[in-house]
Amino acid sequence: MDKAAATFKGLTAGIRQLSHTEVVDTNDIEEGTIAVKRVKAKDTRILIKFTKPDTKFYYIGEGKAWSYNPKSQEAQEADLGKSKDLVNQFMLLAFGSNSAELKSAYSVKLGGPDVVNGENTTRLEMVPKSEEILKHVKRCDMWIAETGLTVQQKFFETGGDYVLATYSQVTLAPNLPESAVKLEIPKGIKVTKIK
Repeated sequence: MDKAAATFKGLTAGIRQLSHTEVVDTNDIEEGTIAVKRVKAKDTRILIKFTKPDTKFYYIGEGKAWSYNPKSQEAQEADLGKSKDLVNQFMLLAFGSNSAELKSAYSVKLGGPDVVNGENTTRLEMVPKSEEILKHVKRCDMWIAETGLTVQQKFFETGGDYVLATYSQVTLAPNLPESAVKLEIPKGIKVTKIK
């Protein structure tokens, strides 16, 4: 993991995200692609494009979080402001983080070996040290492949809800162009600013 983090600049992958709502025992599944680019330390940009069941875009970077739904012709923009440090901690869980960074933000416990999409992995169980993050995520499990890259994450929320993100065809892309992580919102789309 540390070796992969030292040289990490970017990647592309397929993503399958299952969102479980405990109170009604339902699962919503979205599938698409993810592109991640580390511009510099503490400046990582992520673009997720879901294509199933509907097309939706999510972007995090440059101190902002965006969502765009072409079907409803609406976009939302959130200025992360004071939440920027929290977002950086969540981004540590994605790609390119080393063990020292994880241990500074999370209590980390070895969960043991596992297999994800036919790949041998090691599962880490992490509890956020930040009280602010604990309000949203109680624990995160992360499955690390032998390549040192994350292939699956499970975020445990309150009330038994969770989000399980599984990555496939993870491809390192050290020269990923800026356009690969840029959200293009057509002119005339209604943008709501969220505080």
